[in-house]
Amino acid sequence: MPKVGIRDVAKLAGVSTGTVSRVLNDHPSVTDELRARVRGVIEELGYMPDPSARSMRSKVSRLIGIVIPDLTNPFFSELVQSAEQAAAGHGYNIIVMTSFDHAAKEADRIGQLTSRKVDGIILVPSNDFHTLKLPKGLPIVIVDRLLPGYSGIASDHRNGVRIGVEHLLKLGHRRIGFISGPKDSVPASDRLKGYLDAMKFASRGEQNALPLIAEAAFDYESGRSAGNYLLARARHERPTAIFASSDQQAIGCMRAAHDLGIPIPAALSIVGFDGIPLASMTTPRLTTVKQPIREIAATAVTILLGKQDAPDLDKPLLLACEISEGETTSSPQPD
Repeated sequence: MPKVGIRDVAKLAGVSTGTVSRVLNDHPSVTDELRARVRGVIEELGYMPDPSARSMRSKVSRLIGIVIPDLTNPFFSELVQSAEQAAAGHGYNIIVMTSFDHAAKEADRIGQLTSRKVDGIILVPSNDFHTLKLPKGLPIVIVDRLLPGYSGIASDHRNGVRIGVEHLLKLGHRRIGFISGPKDSVPASDRLKGYLDAMKFASRGEQNALPLIAEAAFDYESGRSAGNYLLARARHERPTAIFASSDQQAIGCMRAAHDLGIPIPAALSIVGFDGIPLASMTTPRLTTVKQPIREIAATAVTILLGKQDAPDLDKPLLLACEISEGETTSSPQPD
């Protein structure tokens, strides 16, 4: 069967090869009606553009690099998947690399992507961002871990946590424990501020809201250890609710409560943060503050490709989080 070419698409669609090319490159001059017609013919004929030829003609690789700290973290996995879907919609492919949250490896990955002539990079920086040096002339969008002096896009971590803690306060909880993230993490710092904001406001009432904080990594086992630390105290002193800075921590904390014989939510309410798919699969189903992961990825791609203005250096783009109520929260039992 002969290979389908761009001329075949143009002939069947009744347009020029230049118009087909503009559709493939998502050019804004093409009308929606014409774009739909050409896309329909492309799908009907099964036309597949030659990436190398397009790259030589346009002097772009149609490749986007993504550097993340940890591919095993469900948040970053979903971010990559969402970015890949968004990039494909613009005719781009992605190359994913992992820095393992290490500054030297991060610099190496950025160098590799630069040498492969990617058209831009979406970067979730390592926590050791003080040594970060980005190449000049290459579009780079900072995501999630915002850095001083760079424009970026992230969830509104601080306000998101505040919403989650306020949910617990409205249920009547006052002894609310908090599992923070690593102290060198920018999002963890913002989430801790959100917790303190809510607790400080609540403490102005007649009943003081008592802060109880345990620092932990964002993973399951660290959440379990932090949960044990917060819950291993007399009943009248231990928290009646715990907000965890990640869903992984929250799930680990649920295990700690189970091991200690503390029923959820009857004797302990738990709220997580991220909105990863596993949160809806726990028993009971985890209440969590969801990050707009798909929107973050799609916006990062459009900014990178110049289809949306980049945020100002001193004003990052913060996207709102929302609470997803599951089955792990209820009003506290009386002591």
